[in-house]
Amino acid sequence: MAEVTPERLSKPAAVRIALAAQGFARPRPVSPGLRDLQRVVNTVRVVQIDSVNVLSRSHYLPFFSRLGGYDPAILDRMRDRAPRRLVEYWAHEASLIDPAMWPLFGFRMARAAAESWGGMQRVARDRADLVEAVLDEVTRRGPMTSRAAEVALAHDRARERDEWGWNWSQVKNALEHLFWSGEISSAGRTTQFERRYAATAAVLPRAVAAQAAPQQRPDDAAAFRSLIEISARALGVGTEQCLRDYVRLRPEQARPAINDLVGEGTLLPVVIDGWRRPAYLHRDARRPRRVHTRALLSPFDSLIWQRDRVRALWGFDYRLEIYTPAAQRVHGYYVLPFLLGQDLVGRVDLKADRAAGRLLVQRLTWEPGRGGAGDLAELESELGALEEFVLRQP
Repeated sequence: MAEVTPERLSKPAAVRIALAAQGFARPRPVSPGLRDLQRVVNTVRVVQIDSVNVLSRSHYLPFFSRLGGYDPAILDRMRDRAPRRLVEYWAHEASLIDPAMWPLFGFRMARAAAESWGGMQRVARDRADLVEAVLDEVTRRGPMTSRAAEVALAHDRARERDEWGWNWSQVKNALEHLFWSGEISSAGRTTQFERRYAATAAVLPRAVAAQAAPQQRPDDAAAFRSLIEISARALGVGTEQCLRDYVRLRPEQARPAINDLVGEGTLLPVVIDGWRRPAYLHRDARRPRRVHTRALLSPFDSLIWQRDRVRALWGFDYRLEIYTPAAQRVHGYYVLPFLLGQDLVGRVDLKADRAAGRLLVQRLTWEPGRGGAGDLAELESELGALEEFVLRQP
């Protein structure tokens, strides 16, 4: 392969490319609907899920950041009703993904017995009969939560329960093993955020289900190329580490794919001022001359997943402090970066007080040189819109 001379990008140009790739260069619609939410899905492709609900379930927030106030019930329907426009799988952690991506994770499903978490591996290894029984229950009775599966098994297989000695945690581990391996899927979530497990064929859109069988999925190398291309398109520009992190690939999985995509011209090597690592620009990335946006970002927003990238692009040192003891937190518990213009200018620790019907600002920290009257007015306006959106949620 002929050596490609990298293009040089200024840091502001790289920032604008990154914001445009993630959908922040578009104006917010007046009244966001299904088409607008689908546009966000088509743009980011992966939306991380998290159970922390101090402000809002995290998957609602990236859509708000890009669209403004929308009806969360629309997003729920996209996930919960056929034909689904979002399905759940382990992409970047637990995530909602474009259904077309589901077969691309066949390599991860095939390695469930060796690469899933310990409890899942143990039940798959030591309780194969239980795993088979759980699969049968979900296939026949689903969608069902793990607790519902436990009750159904206790009713249908009382004798086997005594012989196996299984309990709720083993059933949950069996369900999670089957979910990881792609043998079952999630038909959505309850209001308590419990997965509703169902047969994969009952969840995936018909066209995707036809590609979901192990023998129909793309081979690993083709899947890695597709996933890296999706990551690059969603990021606009990034290093190998950025591209890998988007869908959690290992170096040995990502590097041949990156080399192939460079060779065919899909990825263009670039050097970004101030970056020490080589970077790659997607050939279709937009290069806006100006971006002016305003958004509060979920800690789990795909724009800020890769913390080294955030530091390199914006000079913004961001870390999640949820699991840090309270006395050691610097900025707060659930801290949302504030994006204004094309800069990350502050951090806001937020909590929804639903009983009182208000949004609580626990702590506000501005970046050096920011926080003047104009910045504060913009933040107050965004907080007002977010408060209205969050308090509409159940």
